Amino acid sequence: MTSVKAVTFDLWDTIISDESDEPKRAALGLKSKLQTRHDLVLDALNRHAPLTTEELAIAYKVANAAFVKCWQGHAITWTARERLEVLLNGLGRTLPDEELDALADAMVRLELDVPPDPIEGAAEAISALAERYKLCIVSDTIITSGSGLRELLEKHDLKRHFSGFAFSDEVGHAKPHPDMFEAARQQMDVGFDEMVHIGDRDHNDIKGAQAVGMSAVLFTAKRDVDAGHTSADAMCASHAELPAIIDGLSA
Repeated sequence: MTSVKAVTFDLWDTIISDESDEPKRAALGLKSKLQTRHDLVLDALNRHAPLTTEELAIAYKVANAAFVKCWQGHAITWTARERLEVLLNGLGRTLPDEELDALADAMVRLELDVPPDPIEGAAEAISALAERYKLCIVSDTIITSGSGLRELLEKHDLKRHFSGFAFSDEVGHAKPHPDMFEAARQQMDVGFDEMVHIGDRDHNDIKGAQAVGMSAVLFTAKRDVDAGHTSADAMCASHAELPAIIDGLSA
């Protein structure tokens, strides 16, 4: 392989610890994100016509299943507004555009008003790698938008280390679609053979990166279920190991 010039990072459970905001919400006396989302939709719809919590729960299960099918089967993630539109269609309900926009924004704000935390050692590893390589985020957006995730990185003083961002709601496809990695490559102006991707999912992160000619590192500190069947060029169990692993792949 050619010397590494750029490193791309998955976000959730690679840099940011997914659901680490839930204990913080509980300590503040707040409901879980899931319950809060349900309450927000229920309140919005009940201002126009009655809806039971049971009806909403069933509709949410169907809408979430459709989202996962679209995400995993077609490498597309819906925006928060699009997810709400699917939910409302299933209920046979509508909301005025301004109310729907406000509701979608409230969904996005949940992970920004009480932000989840970076994984231990992430900030140090990213800072060290930024001294030697160009860095880019390549992340699927599940509910929080790409603009929201930039704000989240800014809150943790991490955004300044990255010269590019490829978020699925902005690219139009999700990993492992090659468009995600091509968006990163273009922003950093390097070749695929000069790039290494780091992520926690073999199908999305490792296979997706390798399919376009990148090297890939499986990050297992938070999620290790793919460790036994990965094609990764290397595995990493903690951020403390990461700079040496990337330097080794470059050498």
